[in-house]
Amino acid sequence: MEAVFEISTIEDLHQPAQFILSQTKNCPVVIFNGEMGAGKTTLIAEICKLLAVTNSSSPTYSIVNTYFSTIKGEFYHLDLYRLKDEIEALDSGIEEIIDSQKLCFIEWPEKIDNLLPNKFVRVGIKVKNNLRKITVST
Repeated sequence: MEAVFEISTIEDLHQPAQFILSQTKNCPVVIFNGEMGAGKTTLIAEICKLLAVTNSSSPTYSIVNTYFSTIKGEFYHLDLYRLKDEIEALDSGIEEIIDSQKLCFIEWPEKIDNLLPNKFVRVGIKVKNNLRKITVST
């Protein structure tokens, strides 16, 4: 299944965020692909709002942020941009987080291709001028 959203403002993120969240019922791992500055963290923050989390931020320096939602319980946001390699990911316990069956949002997933589960939700963000095209596939 694939859905495509074209957005021009932050307010437009609500619909794709709802759709992404709806796709996590049987597939808790969501990977986000897009160039630097495409809006991956901003989209994840919008999903966090839907989960009643108000203090979300990019885990760029800590690599992993753990959040608690009264709707979904504990869940994770991983930003792997600064990760050196899969060995560092294993040492950081990222494999256990991914395998936890808890909701897990992953930015820069290409850094850990071999650790990703067989089934996940893929979110691609492409920027063209002031528009963002968000493609969600399962």
